[in-house]
Amino acid sequence: MPARSAWQSLTPVPLTRNVLRLTAPNPGVMTGPGTNSYLVGDACTGFTIIDPGPVDAGHQQRLWDAAVHPDGIGGNILRIVCTHSHPDHAPGAAPLQALCATRPPVLGLPSAPTARQGSAFTPDRVLQNKELLTHTPRALEADLTNEAGASTLQVIYTPGHAANHICLLLQEDGLLFSGDHILNGSTTVIDPPDGNMAHYLDALDTLHATCTSQAVQHILPAHGHVIDDALGAIAHLKAHRLQREAKIAAIMRAHPDGDLDVWLPLAYDDVDPRIWPVARRSLLAHVERIQSLGTPGPTP
Repeated sequence: MPARSAWQSLTPVPLTRNVLRLTAPNPGVMTGPGTNSYLVGDACTGFTIIDPGPVDAGHQQRLWDAAVHPDGIGGNILRIVCTHSHPDHAPGAAPLQALCATRPPVLGLPSAPTARQGSAFTPDRVLQNKELLTHTPRALEADLTNEAGASTLQVIYTPGHAANHICLLLQEDGLLFSGDHILNGSTTVIDPPDGNMAHYLDALDTLHATCTSQAVQHILPAHGHVIDDALGAIAHLKAHRLQREAKIAAIMRAHPDGDLDVWLPLAYDDVDPRIWPVARRSLLAHVERIQSLGTPGPTP
């Protein structure tokens, strides 16, 4: 992985020989520096675009320009994959597709009925768990040297942040594209009913097992810099979630007649109060899991 540098929304940042990152110009409290769009592949194989971001004509045009053919012309896009349907990830798929003469398919999982307004999403084709998406070098003219190698993205179903969330493993390089399931610099929001804490923690276990078996060292999140020590990061994230949940359970026992408004400032007293409206969503997700495990407590 290259050294960390300033965020680039105008020029793609090469991360490996066949991975580019272009950050959408949508920085904010919930998006950090912006949504990371990734281009996987090269001119000889064509590109998979991961998370085309919000609708932003300039960002989609720059993704098109970066996906070059061997002749240097853009639009060499095999497919567009959305890790989930939230408005900072998926809406850019349709305008990017429209720029391409070949109209590459938009892939992902359809949004569930529990998705919030603005997160409706219907892919051209539904991906299957463990499905493989390949990049195969195409034959080039005799005067060109084909140094490209085949590569494969494996789909990993990871519900929790959203009911239709997936991650992608670049098998040959041992890289995990984590969408919003794992972020750098913050913990992702679990927002019921589309978000589910039990599913989220189970998916973390799935990712830990996958990263162990595939010797994954780096995680490429949808927000923030590349995360080193993939296994350590996942273990730390799960421990943090469980520590928060234990704190919430203790507060619920101490205040059995309370509700979310009572428990929130106690459970998140170590967090800036300006974040409490967002933390309240994850608090509800923790409460639902605590109650599903049989811990006594009132329904919020």
